[in-house]
Formats: sequence, C-alpha cells, structure tokens
Amino acid sequence: MMQPKSRMKIVSEQTLSNGWTRLSSYLLDYIDRKGATQQLKREVYHRTPAACILLYDPKRDLVVLVRQFRLAVHLNGDPAWMIEVPAGLLDDDHPEAAIRREAMEETGYRLREARFLFKCYMSPGAITEVVHFFTALIDTEDRIAEGGGLEEEHEDIEVLEIPLDDAARMIEAGEIFDAKTIMLLQWAALNRNRIG
Repeated sequence: MMQPKSRMKIVSEQTLSNGWTRLSSYLLDYIDRKGATQQLKREVYHRTPAACILLYDPKRDLVVLVRQFRLAVHLNGDPAWMIEVPAGLLDDDHPEAAIRREAMEETGYRLREARFLFKCYMSPGAITEVVHFFTALIDTEDRIAEGGGLEEEHEDIEVLEIPLDDAARMIEAGEIFDAKTIMLLQWAALNRNRIG
C-alpha cells in the first residue's frame, strides 16, 4: 500500500496575493488509489492558527457570545453581523495565552481557567488555518472591562449574554450560523452536566 506522502509531489507554487494573508496556487502531481498520476491545480489561503472559546456562566446558565461584521458573509447575501464565540489569531502566542487575550479584548471577561477541548481545520480543502477550541466558566465578577474589541484594529464587537438553551435554539432558527460557534454550543449541550 502506497504511503500518503509518496502519492503527492508539489511541482510548483505561485503567490497570487500577499495582502492581509497569502494566497498561493499549487500544481501537484498526485497518484490516485488506482496508481494513475493526475496533475492537479489547487489554491490555498495561508491563514495563521487561531483559537476560540465558549464562555459559560453556570449560575445564570448563559453563554457570552459576540456579534461583529463579516464581509464574506455579506457577499453571500446572509446577515453580515454574525453571532459568534470570542475568537482570534494566535499572533505567535500559545493558544491558551491567545484566547485569554481575545476573551478580554472582545468581551471584557478575565478568564480564571481555560480548558482546552480540541483543535480542527475549519475548511481543509483550501485554508491552512487550524483552530484551537476552549471553554471557560465565568461569573459576573470576572467581567472587569467593557470589551468590544480593539479600537486600533477598528473592531466593533457587541457583547451578548444568551441563555444556553436559547443559543441552541438560535442555531435551528438560523440566527447562529458560524461553524465554530455551532460546534462549541453543541459540545456544551452534550456535556452540560460536566461543565457547570
């Protein structure tokens, strides 16, 4: 049986764009399962690693989510102000350090403890970004700042406190349609007895 690495060879790479992040075009020689060599062309968007977190207040049985503008969603004709869990790029930090920073910037909540859950690729067919998923228990005393994002990054983030059951219903109603948020809310629903 052929090993996966020996089945693919990068023939060439061309940078198509190098703005906010890099977009590359690759030409590959790929040996399929039947042993035939195919030449494939793929474009890859190079995104740095990221982290996201579900903030859960067990006393009030609610989650802290954020709402912010997403251009790509707008271009698809969907509501551009998406409801999401706090998230951000690692910026060369350890995933836990990055999500602590992002939670504070976006929501104003200081995290006592952040629990790593899992990591995954959100769109592995074309994007290199891997996302680290966390959860944390919070309390009203943990909110020590307003949140809302960084002014110098022109972030305009609304902080939302939503009962967990309502947030789950918002998925079915089409009000929450961000993949990482859906994954964390479903994780919370499956693990409710263990997170509070």
